[in-house]
Amino acid sequence: MDLGAVADHDPRPVDHEAREAAVLVPVVDRASGPHLLFIKRADHLGEHAGQMSFPGGGREPEDEDLLATALREADEEVGLDPPDPAVVGRLDDILTVTDYAVRPFVATVPDREYEPNDGEVAEIAVLPLSGLVDTDNHDYERRNHPEYGEVVVHYFHVGGYTVWGATARILVQFLELATDWTVPPAAQGDDSPFA
Repeated sequence: MDLGAVADHDPRPVDHEAREAAVLVPVVDRASGPHLLFIKRADHLGEHAGQMSFPGGGREPEDEDLLATALREADEEVGLDPPDPAVVGRLDDILTVTDYAVRPFVATVPDREYEPNDGEVAEIAVLPLSGLVDTDNHDYERRNHPEYGEVVVHYFHVGGYTVWGATARILVQFLELATDWTVPPAAQGDDSPFA
């Protein structure tokens, strides 16, 4: 894994009248290799209930900027103290079906036990990068979106979890920058910010 490519990336912002949000892509370095920390959202939440995601959420008025949003949400959802993440860089902003413009920040975080916030997070999953880049664990489908036309939806099946939707879209760019994983040729061609 090469996080230098993430640090050097010039992220594409979204120019859209959408609600602002931010997520943290937490990289955990373990003896067995790098891992990524995901959360499984609680089933009772109104938007994206039960789905896998990176820690994050909507910008609040008290947030100085979107990085502050990502750090605050990561602290609230998994108990990641704001000084702990070492931010490496940003990925491209994406739009979600729930009309959020999401800004992803990549950071290394300590390898320790994280506690899920019972109100928002059902589970924390720290998944190995080796499983995420295994092409046998990746699938995709094409869907029609009323504004952007045909879009590609990616699925990553690792450790009994399925990462898809906006989180998978963020993951795809992270993997393409930080590893030698590439989107299969048949799944290429989708250049919209929609996820």
